[in-house]
Amino acid sequence: MPDSFSAAMNRLASLEQRPEDLAREIADSLPVSGAAISTMGDFLGTETVSATDRQAARIDELQFDLGEGPCWDAMKSALPVFEPDLKNSTAGVWPAFSEAIREDEVGAIFAFPLFVGPLKLGSLDLYSITPLTLSTLQSHQSSAFATVVSRVILRRALSSADGSDSVESNERFSRRTIHQATGMVLAQLDLPPDEARLVIQAHAFALGKSMQEIAEDIVERRLNFSVSDNGIEERNE
Repeated sequence: MPDSFSAAMNRLASLEQRPEDLAREIADSLPVSGAAISTMGDFLGTETVSATDRQAARIDELQFDLGEGPCWDAMKSALPVFEPDLKNSTAGVWPAFSEAIREDEVGAIFAFPLFVGPLKLGSLDLYSITPLTLSTLQSHQSSAFATVVSRVILRRALSSADGSDSVESNERFSRRTIHQATGMVLAQLDLPPDEARLVIQAHAFALGKSMQEIAEDIVERRLNFSVSDNGIEERNE
């Protein structure tokens, strides 16, 4: 892994209190003109968290307004979306968005999903003024950036939830049921322990419940997190 990439990853992880800097850090590490980071859906709401410039913000805004575009596809599928030559594309997958962006200086656009376990949070959008194909390495690096950003955004959202019982203390994390539930989620989703706890915490936040309640549902097998063929989902049993 290149030293410059490792340094960028470390800086991203340190930007939890300055989300406006996240997009610039990513754009500066890749051969793109700009980037935007957005949350979408009911869980964290739909908004642009960070954008490098007006064009990047406009790309997000158009997709929000029209309900279509690469960011929506990336979030729903939990897979990256690549459009290396937007103006000459014959795919026709985003007719309204493509028409709206036609006069803008956007030659290529890419979207990488933001998610932690089964929680679909939003998208990292990259754009280039000219047509551009990301290399395999650059695509992997973009996905890695999206992974770090996902954790930063989720932790920040949970820590800023006023009076939420889902934001637990270290003492509550140590309880046996939560430890057991964390181990089960870890096994179900193949996540490291800190992300497995984040999944439980975020699910509790979304439902207005405590982590203890969600942990009990997991341990008693009333709640199970799984991965489907269509992306990362969760199901109740």
